[in-house]
Amino acid sequence: MSEHVYKQIELTGSSQQSSDDAVRVALAKASKTLRNMHWFEVVETRGHIEDGKILHWQVTIKVGLRIDD
Repeated sequence: MSEHVYKQIELTGSSQQSSDDAVRVALAKASKTLRNMHWFEVVETRGHIEDGKILHWQVTIKVGLRIDD
């Protein structure tokens, strides 16, 4: 097995549907310009509340990008 090196970046995605969707939004957008994304870790979850209802979810994730050989 070869050894890999990763660079970590932090992204924050938002969604009106759910925290899971906020992660999907962040990864989908990032995948348009970044390559070799291999893993993510949820760092923070928060939301925007208005009149007692959740309007937006915001999820911050760390993403591991594998460095090419």
